[in-house]
Amino acid sequence: MDNGLATAYLARIGASRPAKADLAALAELTERHVLTVPFENLDYHLGQEIHLDERVVDKIVHQGRGGACYEVNPAFGLLLEALGFQVEILSARVHRPGGLGAPLGHLMLRVSVDGSAYLVDVGFRRNARRPLLLGTEAVQYDPQGAFAFGPEREGEFDLFLDGEPMYRVDGRARELGEFRPSLWWFRTCPDSPFMQDVFCSLPTVEGRITLKGHTLTKRVHGEFTVEHLADDTEVFEAYHKHFGMTLDRLPDEPVRPAGTPGIAVE
Repeated sequence: MDNGLATAYLARIGASRPAKADLAALAELTERHVLTVPFENLDYHLGQEIHLDERVVDKIVHQGRGGACYEVNPAFGLLLEALGFQVEILSARVHRPGGLGAPLGHLMLRVSVDGSAYLVDVGFRRNARRPLLLGTEAVQYDPQGAFAFGPEREGEFDLFLDGEPMYRVDGRARELGEFRPSLWWFRTCPDSPFMQDVFCSLPTVEGRITLKGHTLTKRVHGEFTVEHLADDTEVFEAYHKHFGMTLDRLPDEPVRPAGTPGIAVE
C-alpha cells in the first residue's frame, strides 16, 4: 500500500498516523477501525464480486463501505504493514448453534509488537475493539466484554467472550489465497449464513446499531430498541445516517428457509 492510500485509509477511520509501530498505536488503530468500518454483507446480495486483494481497500476507503472478515481483516492488515507492523493471517473455525464450523471459516490477524503477538480482528460480529495478547489464558477486559483464550491443543485454541466460545483459532500462519474456496462457498451456497440475511452492523461507544433488511436495531447501554422501516426510502436514509453509505440500490432480500438461524450480529 502506497503512502497516499495509507493516509486516506487513516482519514477514513479517523486515526492519525502513528509515530511508531507500538502497542498503543495498534490499539488506537484497531478501535478506530472497529467503530467506523461496518461488518456487512451487502455485496453478497448486490451481485458484486467479493475481493481477496487490495481492491477491498478501495471499497472501504473510497466507497465508505465495510465487509466481512475476508475483506476487512486483510485490508486492515495491509494498512498495518504500511505503517511498519509485522502482520500474519490466521484462520479459525466458528462456533455456531449446530456445532463447530469448517476450517478457514474465519480470517483474522496476528500482529507482532515488541516481542509479543496479538490477535487483531476487525471483521467479526462481536470482535474485541482492542488487540488481544496471545499466549495467555488470563481474562482480557475490553469494551465489548471479557475475552479469554482456552488452552492450546494441537496448535488450536478457543477464544471465549463472557464465557461463551466464539471461534477456534489455528495458530498456523496462512496465505490469503487459501481462503478462496471458503469464500466461494460463503458467496454461493444457499446454506451460507451470509446468503440468508442482509445485514450491516457497527459497534458504537454506547452499544451497537444493526440494520437487517427493513429492521433497525439499536442497543444503548444494554437497552434495545427496534424500528421497522416503512419503505425503501427510509432504508436508504438509514444506511446513510448510521453507516455513512450512499447506495445506488438496495440489496436483494434473500428467502430464508423456516428455522434457518442466519447470522447473529449482536
